[in-house]
Amino acid sequence: MPVNKSEILNQLSKTYPNILKKDLSKFINIFLHEVMKAIKNNERVELRRWGIFYPKVQKSRNSRNPKTGDKIISPQKKNIYFKMSSELFKKINEK
Repeated sequence: MPVNKSEILNQLSKTYPNILKKDLSKFINIFLHEVMKAIKNNERVELRRWGIFYPKVQKSRNSRNPKTGDKIISPQKKNIYFKMSSELFKKINEK
């Protein structure tokens, strides 16, 4: 089930009714901006008891256009990976 920013904002506003929604929105935007900035700088982001976001570089490679069959060189790109903490894994899988 994907979650978007507005759903996170609504859940936080229910959990913390004394904090204004616009302040929670600013917090979410700042948090996501800092995570993106760190990953862009090839740094890993660790959220204790939750998980780790880290970038990994995918090397350029030879590919093929499936429609025409032409060979293409795919450029190098950066992917973002997430590794869940063992504590979160246990919480998700307990019955």
